[in-house]
Amino acid sequence: MAGGGPAGFAAALAAGRAGANTLLIERSGRLGGMATNALVSPFLGMVNSQFVNDILQYLGGREVDPARLDIDYADLLVQENVQILLHTYAVRAIMDGDTVTGCTCYTNQGQLDLYAAVTIDATGDGIIAHSAGVPFEQGRPEDGLTQPVSIMFRIGGVGPSPLLCGSEGAAAALMLAKGSWEQIVEQGMRDGELPKNVGVIRTYATRRPSEVTVNATQVNYIDPTSAADLTKAEIEGRKQAYQVTEFLRKHAPGYKDCFISEMPAVIGVRETRRFLGCEYLTRSDLLEGRKRPDAVVQDALFVIDIHNPDGPGQSEGSAVECRPYDIPYGCLVPREIDGLLLAGRCISGSHDAHASYRVMTICLGIGAAAGAAGAIASAQGIAARLVSPEQIRKAIP
Repeated sequence: MAGGGPAGFAAALAAGRAGANTLLIERSGRLGGMATNALVSPFLGMVNSQFVNDILQYLGGREVDPARLDIDYADLLVQENVQILLHTYAVRAIMDGDTVTGCTCYTNQGQLDLYAAVTIDATGDGIIAHSAGVPFEQGRPEDGLTQPVSIMFRIGGVGPSPLLCGSEGAAAALMLAKGSWEQIVEQGMRDGELPKNVGVIRTYATRRPSEVTVNATQVNYIDPTSAADLTKAEIEGRKQAYQVTEFLRKHAPGYKDCFISEMPAVIGVRETRRFLGCEYLTRSDLLEGRKRPDAVVQDALFVIDIHNPDGPGQSEGSAVECRPYDIPYGCLVPREIDGLLLAGRCISGSHDAHASYRVMTICLGIGAAAGAAGAIASAQGIAARLVSPEQIRKAIP
């Protein structure tokens, strides 16, 4: 498994529980992905999975503690004899014709070649799939723009305050002395107190008293697969965090003495490559709540949440409600390339569909399915694409 975020973690946990010889590699020094390294919280989305429910219960709920999430992940993996290698950067697939037989990694000791019966790409950006030549899409169809990237950060020193609003709808409904919180923020954007593309300030409770997580910064027109673009975004996003904090001090009740208590290690990326698989999830699948006999993730549910690639707020004015939908196994199986499975936000689907399934709870479900499929394929000595969805569902009830 390459990638220690929710998809890679769940894949490794499911494979380990199935008895497979499993190794999880992660390029940073911590497991947890965006939750630990980018302070993204809470775990959003729903799936019909006891496997996922058990994980969330072990973690103490959806509002996880980023200070210890990596330790909790590691404890669960060690219980299943999963090996972990941190500070190990997957750079490309090892190929035998059209079959991935492992991946080449870099560590401080140099190049490391790892071989596996099944390799699971849970890197978010699909680093292994990209190097293997799996075709992909990126961004929205009309111009290729991806959702903006954001610095999420934590603020301490917050007194009693009604300002906990994790969505645009909540911001519009929250009435303060000068109008709704949505109106106050929009006026701040017009007056130049806020960056021109910060049209909403979302705040979430944490497990720590007098502290909130803030989701407000937004850097547009970034290709998150470009190191140069990410460098620009990291600097700009962190500057925006201080502007947002000053705005909160001035305009939000209970925030006059607030301060930035924690900045993330990396900027939060919502969208990069989406690899084409044997199946392809679409917007209509989500709106109709389509059920599938070949489902490996059942009753996934989150709004179509497209942060505007071309300006502030939502691209469609507000998030779009869905019905519980299934994710078929073919969305995890790349076209034509064997020995490889996809997990997490890089699976096969449209720009619109991705905006729902990219959240962490659904990624846990996707990862669990990929890990179970990999373990079954390895045990039976068959190509991963030949594993039946029914077998996968039985392995992760």
